[in-house]
Parts: sequence; structure tokens; C-alpha cells
Amino acid sequence: MRTFAGIPEKYASFEYSDIILQSIPYDGTSTWGKGADKGFNAFLDAAENMELYDIETDSEVYHKGIHMPDAWTDFESPEQMFRATYDGTKELLEKDKFLTFFGGEHSISIGVIKAFYQKYSNLTVLQLDAHADLRPTYEGTAYNHACAVYDASKNTNLIQVGIRSMDVSEKEHMDYNKVFFGNEIKKGNSWKNDSISLLSDDVYITLDLDVLDPSIMPATGTPEPNGMLWHEIVDYLSGVFDTKNVVGFDIVELAPIKGLHAPQYLAAKLYYKMLSYKFM
Repeated sequence: MRTFAGIPEKYASFEYSDIILQSIPYDGTSTWGKGADKGFNAFLDAAENMELYDIETDSEVYHKGIHMPDAWTDFESPEQMFRATYDGTKELLEKDKFLTFFGGEHSISIGVIKAFYQKYSNLTVLQLDAHADLRPTYEGTAYNHACAVYDASKNTNLIQVGIRSMDVSEKEHMDYNKVFFGNEIKKGNSWKNDSISLLSDDVYITLDLDVLDPSIMPATGTPEPNGMLWHEIVDYLSGVFDTKNVVGFDIVELAPIKGLHAPQYLAAKLYYKMLSYKFM
């Protein structure tokens, strides 16, 4: 039995665990760099070489238990992927667990988020991303990675952080009062408190790794310059977890580069750091 970060099996059983780590290694609609379907295995390999004591929070959050169910795979179409992730998330939400998801490309978040906003009536979706992802449809489907938060924009309090690439057609779907662009982040720190003040009590985080600068996260399908750095994103996430009830999160778009281990190690550290903030 493989466990997250090689933790003892007693901390990885469904019955013991407070945390679910659900993998969705889907890469069916990506339009440039492929490989997000291989991200989860690379993430697990890196996690097995990570220290499990977090200095900042003085904690070992794996003691809360991290269970990994079988991956959700074998989707024949984007529509089938959406339906399976939506139905699967609704089922998981009936359990008394903290739900986390790892992609796969960003389209996996559409069904997950829909299940969450149907449970939480005043949900904020906090999107950390280089791309707006607000197209209603793209390449013939509403379940494309370029449409990842369009549905959320119509049904939740969507806050977008780190955006630095978009199509002009997305402007009509964007609430500029709730968007914190990449260049704004680089100009000062006021965006942190400003964005957190817009969050409702219950928050779901969808984190596309391309929100990070390619200098520290080159292993994504669509890397964008001028992204966030490690200290910027963890400092911000610490504030979110400290002040709001984060009800779940996903991390997406890790596309491993052969021979380069640092990106998946960063992803593993970031995942574990987010759990540490949640349960500290």
C-alpha cells in the first residue's frame, strides 16, 4: 500500500484519516504542454523525500491522517470527466473528512467546485492562477481547462489572485473588483488584506501551479512570467487559513520535466504546508 509521503499505514487508513487526498490525473483538454496526468505520481515521489515536521507551525500534520483513495481515471470525454468528478465529490462530501484534490489539468476543478457550492450556500472560490480561465466554452466544450472557473464566477463569490494572462473575450465575465492581477501583487502588500476582506467565511481554494513564477515552477503546461514566489504565496495562504474556514482545496497543472525534481518537490511542500495551516 503506497501512502502519502511514506507515512505509516495506520495514518493512511480511511477510518483513521481526517484528510482525503483524491487524485484526478486527467489531461484531456490541455492545449500546449502535456503531462499533467503524470503530475500526481511525481508529486508522490517527491513527498517521500520530504521532512514531515513543519518548522513554521511546529507540527506534524500527517498525524491527522491522510488517506488516498483510488484515482479517478479513464474518462472518455470532458463531459464524462465532469460528471464523474462532480458525483465523486458529492459522495466524498457526505463523509466527515477534509477534502483535497490533485490534478491533472485545471478542468478537474469544475465538477469539484460545483459539488462544494451546492453544499456551502455562501461559498467563496479563491483562485490562485496565472490565467483567468473564464471562457464559457473552449474547443467545443464547457469542461475545458480554459473554462475552469467560469461556472464558479456565476454561482460563487469568485476571487482571482495572480492573473496575468487572459483573452479579451473573458473581460465580460470578469468582476474587476475581485481580481488581483500579477502586476498589482508585485507593487506592494495591500492586495493581501484587500483580497482576504472579500472572502466569505467558507472558502474553497483552487490553486493552479502556474500562479508561481516559472523560475521556481517551470513544470506546467502554460508557464507565465512575473508570477508569485514561494514566500509570497505561503504568506498569503497563511493569512487565508488563519482568518477563514477553508473547506477544501485542489492543486492542479503539475506537468513534470524529466530529470528536474524541484517542481514536484515544491508542489509536495506546498500541499503539506496548506494542510499544516489548516490543522495547526
